[in-house]
Amino acid sequence: MHIGNLRGERGTALLHLRTGPTMSMSGLPNAVETRPPSHSGGAEEGAQPAATGPRARRSPGALTKIAWVPQRDLDHSDWLATGRRLGAIGRCSQWWIGDWIRYGTAKWGEKYAEAARVTGYDVASLRNMAWVASRFELSLRNDKLTWSHHVLLAPLDAEQQRAWLRRASEERLSVADLRLELRALRAGAERRSHAAVDTASGGESDVCPHCGHSLRSP
Repeated sequence: MHIGNLRGERGTALLHLRTGPTMSMSGLPNAVETRPPSHSGGAEEGAQPAATGPRARRSPGALTKIAWVPQRDLDHSDWLATGRRLGAIGRCSQWWIGDWIRYGTAKWGEKYAEAARVTGYDVASLRNMAWVASRFELSLRNDKLTWSHHVLLAPLDAEQQRAWLRRASEERLSVADLRLELRALRAGAERRSHAAVDTASGGESDVCPHCGHSLRSP
């Protein structure tokens, strides 16, 4: 999907949105219009706006903080294209904010309180976004998987992340599936560790019928 530029006080949002309240948006204040993607690339600063005329198509929808409102009668392809753009916003926003936070803290020091004020997110959420973003180089991030997939894999080293991201993508693992796989992996590692300790110490152990953990005999 082609994404144009939008410059604002929070930096480049990388979305093809036109901002500003207009009377044509059903009277919604602070609305922004979802725009069809441009095939000519991002406009240079200072460039003249595209010409309008009888053949110009009206934007498919207006966005506010709490709503999406259609601005004309959409055909099926328009509806699907709008959904793709809205889905991209939801899937990408945590990455954008995480990278934006990292840039600000690297340049001016810790700015979480200020960032919380301008984004509306609490400090804990912003710290989490920044930490997860810091754990994945751009080459590792997989746009076929959700932010939540990456959150689960963030504690792992880069090679483990790469392997699990590839598997999750190829096998189309949901977030719940990935969580169960990782939990089973950790449980198996713990059992092997306990068994190794028992073998080294010469002690006998029983296995709990409920959780599978080794129980040392007195």
